[in-house]
Amino acid sequence: MPGPGEIPKIKAAPAREKKVAKSIERTLNFSFLVTTTKCYDKIQMSYQIFDGHNDVLFRLFLKNKINAHEDFLQGDNEGHLDLPRMEEVGFRGGFFAIYVPSPEAEVNSSDKPIRYEDMEKDEYSLPLPDLIGSDQALPTVIRKISLLSKIEKHSQGKVKICLSGSELEKSFQERSLSVLMHIEGAECIDDNFYNLEALYRSGLRSIGPVWSRPTIFGEGVPFAFPHSPDIGKGLTSKGIELIKNCNDLKIIVDNSHLNEKGFWDIAKHSHNPLVATHSNAHQLCPHTRNLTNQQLDAIKETKGMVGVNFAPAFLRPDGKMIAETDIQVIVDHFKYFIDYLGEDCVGFGSDFDGAMMPKDLSSVLGMNKLLDLMVNQGFDDQLMNKLCHQNWIKLVKRTLP
Repeated sequence: MPGPGEIPKIKAAPAREKKVAKSIERTLNFSFLVTTTKCYDKIQMSYQIFDGHNDVLFRLFLKNKINAHEDFLQGDNEGHLDLPRMEEVGFRGGFFAIYVPSPEAEVNSSDKPIRYEDMEKDEYSLPLPDLIGSDQALPTVIRKISLLSKIEKHSQGKVKICLSGSELEKSFQERSLSVLMHIEGAECIDDNFYNLEALYRSGLRSIGPVWSRPTIFGEGVPFAFPHSPDIGKGLTSKGIELIKNCNDLKIIVDNSHLNEKGFWDIAKHSHNPLVATHSNAHQLCPHTRNLTNQQLDAIKETKGMVGVNFAPAFLRPDGKMIAETDIQVIVDHFKYFIDYLGEDCVGFGSDFDGAMMPKDLSSVLGMNKLLDLMVNQGFDDQLMNKLCHQNWIKLVKRTLP
């Protein structure tokens, strides 16, 4: 008898039987290989993830090291993301955010300058930081672009900054870490848009007009709960110019952090799909950072995208930013978006390395637990692949041909 995993052998046979024996052996070999391959694929199968938002560049920037790119490539096991841990769970790319911290804020960790203890109250409204000028913001943006470029240059082909939808699709298929350069808050853009053109030539392909503070282009939402995102003014005249320039250059415009009036201004003046890279459902969590059903209607109409944010304050019905948060609430927001938008307009928008995470997602290695939870609640392979990467890649291909 053959041992486990061995291919059965055909014994020697008379000449007239050898032809039949050879045919049987070929059939057995083929059957064994097909069965083994199917089993191996099932065992090894993992969903490949393209994510709508992370802040790993901010975490690395805070190290203030010339060789911070090496920490990412070799794995420093700090924060939420580095290349070895991302590869381990099939986290194959996403929007890599470039964020400029407020100068008056004391930033001593990869968390943005937000007092999380203030967001543990039953109700809260944190004031917006002051506006930052482009001359002040641009040096930080340039440093982070340099950091990202070093990561790509020294990755031995493992990391690719993608400049178009077709490049992204090809890079993702080749299992490189596929990066879209994103600026979170357009403080670095001057009012004549010279910087926008230069940054585009440097690889910029996505931008949010605001983080949660004002810019010359519009106003971000303060972190407030419970509260509508309809707070503050809409886009300025320069903000409308920014949207038109982004459309012309083929730069994705991100609505996350923007107030509701600004959202509707983008809907009016942009001809591209409406995108919120890391926002959740206001119906489930009435936070200023989340999207109302009316906003979701507009996103659906334009065949846009929403990336589900993992930060507890934007997930929990009580709006509290606490790590003791069951990751079931992430699944709940996915289910709501799928019911409201359909299967093709939602994906991941983790906010890894930019916000507090639920304890089960203390690093990207927790993704397997989240994916298992989704599968166990009836998300089939076709749907999982859409949510994990296909929807984002299709959106990018439509916007960045």
